[in-house]
Amino acid sequence: MSGRPIDYASLEAGRHCNYWELDDTLRSEAERAYPDAEFEWAEGELSELGAVTGNTIADNSEIIDREGHELRTYDKEGEVQNHVEYHPLQHENDELVYERGVTHDIFHAPPGRDEPLGFQHVLTQQTILSFVDGGFVCPISMTTGAAIVLEKYVDDDHPNADLLDDYFQRLTSRDYEDHIEGAMFLTEKQGGSDVGANETTAEPTDEDGVYELHGEKWFCSNIDAEGTLALARRPEAPEGTEGLSLFLVPHTKRNGELNDQLYRRLKDKLGTIAVPTGEVELQVAEGYLVGEPEAGFKLMAEMMNFERLTNATGSVGCMGRALLESKVQAANREAFGSTIDEYPLMRRDLVDMQVDYAAALAFAFESASHYADYMDDPDDETAFKLMRLLVPIAKYKTARMAVDTASYACEIQGGNGYVNGYTTEQLLRDAQVLPIWEGTSNILSLDVLRVLNKEAAHEALFPFVRERIESVDHPRLADLADTVEDEFADLQEAMVALAGESQEYAQHEAKELADYIFDVVTAALLLERAQTEIDENDDARRVLVAEWFAETRFGQPDARGITNGESLPHEYFDEIVRYGPIDPTELADSAPADD
Repeated sequence: MSGRPIDYASLEAGRHCNYWELDDTLRSEAERAYPDAEFEWAEGELSELGAVTGNTIADNSEIIDREGHELRTYDKEGEVQNHVEYHPLQHENDELVYERGVTHDIFHAPPGRDEPLGFQHVLTQQTILSFVDGGFVCPISMTTGAAIVLEKYVDDDHPNADLLDDYFQRLTSRDYEDHIEGAMFLTEKQGGSDVGANETTAEPTDEDGVYELHGEKWFCSNIDAEGTLALARRPEAPEGTEGLSLFLVPHTKRNGELNDQLYRRLKDKLGTIAVPTGEVELQVAEGYLVGEPEAGFKLMAEMMNFERLTNATGSVGCMGRALLESKVQAANREAFGSTIDEYPLMRRDLVDMQVDYAAALAFAFESASHYADYMDDPDDETAFKLMRLLVPIAKYKTARMAVDTASYACEIQGGNGYVNGYTTEQLLRDAQVLPIWEGTSNILSLDVLRVLNKEAAHEALFPFVRERIESVDHPRLADLADTVEDEFADLQEAMVALAGESQEYAQHEAKELADYIFDVVTAALLLERAQTEIDENDDARRVLVAEWFAETRFGQPDARGITNGESLPHEYFDEIVRYGPIDPTELADSAPADD
């Protein structure tokens, strides 16, 4: 056991620092998620990214958020030009990131390696970048998602295989001059989350695999991307999602001319200003069929799984920055003769925020691990079931937690927290879209029901949770493991009961079930991590994190704990919030005696 608590008073704000080096929670979750050899190689890269994000990208992003981009739909002659005038600093940020391989290294071997890295790498990179700007990360995520679809569903026999491979190579290039970005034009005004109601049509041309698209897309983030994927319905295709095909619709056509579409306007959004989001009219736009006809929704779901996961890692990045800003403010702000982090109530608040962050990171990165396992081996049934169950829950829960954490971070700043330029107000504005992107909380909760019913995901979930509970043997964790075991039994009973109820009642309780799965799985994960930290580093800090998570999730003691005299958040503030180590024997000595 080594190390000492971090002195957050040494920082003036949550920037001009290295986000990777400051965040033990993120580093530990990443190390657990990566294969060992990959983490050994990636750690230096992640540290460099943490430094450039905490300095140059953070400074640039604040200016971009304030000044934004401008859409110039028409030129001075009134001709359509669909030109987004990006803030100059956006190009600097983009070059810093893409030339570090953020969309390259999971598809191609980066310099210094013989093989590509797993998906854990890009998700960790995006988490670090989300400490600064979720809007900046959105195009990075969609570029990777589009590349996933092209790599998986375009083979040598596919129409326009060479053309689509060229798009894939440019989406994943490390050369900024050659690199293009991706996007996903999914939402239509009349349909929203009901994708099957999409009205965009695709008319075949004389050229195999090339279509003319007609329709309107209503919420198009990264509006001018060259690698945009869009759903449309071919002639005579059935109604609903089963009749949709997927097309790559570029900003410019193969002959270099502007594609036949109109960027009508940019949305005047609350936040995520770094990514231009607008409305697009497809007016005989050229599109290239991707994958099999009428399989578009399945292909888009492949991208959606990744986007939902990046929404979750983006949410925890937002939480991490909000927490850092709060720690720095509390360590520096004096009131009534002391810094406010010396007061018990503020200490409790910061402990709550720290434990929420640890919980969100554990669940999101565990979901990422199963996603990576599935992408490595699509025939891995356990990985598929866990990925399909955990990813929508991760997206739903972490998004809501990010909003709550960013909101309270504003409060800790006081009046400045509500003012442009003090970071927390941008975090709150950006966070508010996280529960909306890639499916609302209700849509995701209904997806959880669907996965349990159609994929029998509980068959993978139950042994997964039990294995983690049974990994615990430290005395201080014994009672906590019993509590989680009891909750796990109640969760199984709830799932069995819900399976026998009407569809209407099951839908009514869907969000409650998703919440319960998150709490039980996260508690089991935190137990496992606490035991591992004791075994490998002789440090019991994560025991305290697991305890406080369980105490705040699984019911309050008599009189809501007020009468029991315990003050864990105050007593162990340095260990939980400032990453101070604690000797396991100290907690073992204070463990409850056996009856």
